[in-house]
Amino acid sequence: MTTTLRPAGPEARHEDGGRARSYDVCVNSRRVGGIRLRTDARFGPVAGRIEALDIDRPDRHRGRATVAALAAEEVLRGWGCRQIEVTVPAASEAVVRLAAALGYTERSRRMTKALDAPPGLPEGSQERRMGAAEYPAWRAAAIAEHIRVQTALGVPRERAERASYEGHAEMLPDGPDTHGHALRILRHDGVDVGTLWLAVEIPGHPGGYVVDVRVDPAHRGRGHGRTLMLVAERLCLAAGQPVLGLTVYADNAPALGLYEALGYRPTAYELWKPIL
Repeated sequence: MTTTLRPAGPEARHEDGGRARSYDVCVNSRRVGGIRLRTDARFGPVAGRIEALDIDRPDRHRGRATVAALAAEEVLRGWGCRQIEVTVPAASEAVVRLAAALGYTERSRRMTKALDAPPGLPEGSQERRMGAAEYPAWRAAAIAEHIRVQTALGVPRERAERASYEGHAEMLPDGPDTHGHALRILRHDGVDVGTLWLAVEIPGHPGGYVVDVRVDPAHRGRGHGRTLMLVAERLCLAAGQPVLGLTVYADNAPALGLYEALGYRPTAYELWKPIL
């Protein structure tokens, strides 16, 4: 039997070169599922993404998804893409194994934790609101770090800069006074040692979300990152949110170890592979 992809609708094209299209997964012209492909908004036309892939229940466990994923690589290669990405739910162990067998590796993971009682802070540590006078310097540093991380992943610098500046302006239109966001400074023994950006309300996202947590280089390795996460949990519960989420990159072993030790568990993996 031959498994192929057949266009299921017109291709969408955007001014920035982005493309998207849905396909039927067919076996000898018989539809057995569907797949949707698009270029990635962060990386631009050089990166493609499997946005959705579903095989009808009677045709599962027959290798249809494997062949469809491989066929998707050919489609995206024809679009000029040099890498392919997919988001896999952590609970779907079979899908995680399939992606690994196809050569995908982890780029980042989303993690969440169910919260109960607000934790206490270590002796000598206090948190306070970020003031308007402190915001510009923090914003400049946060944007610079975001650009650094994105370009290290392969995002074109111009695209990374535009996304960083526009993203901050959209998410924090009123700076430290933006509704639904908490910007905090951690102080330990009278010295400012780190900062936290917590989104208490994100449309479509259950619970709070740690957007950015950073310890000043001179004060790292002393447990302040853990304290900042405890501050995030306290703020989240105070806002009536019983779940806290975050994203961590796979190469950030210290952060991953901290989150696991605090009880955060993966909910989804962001995977990728080159398709040169």
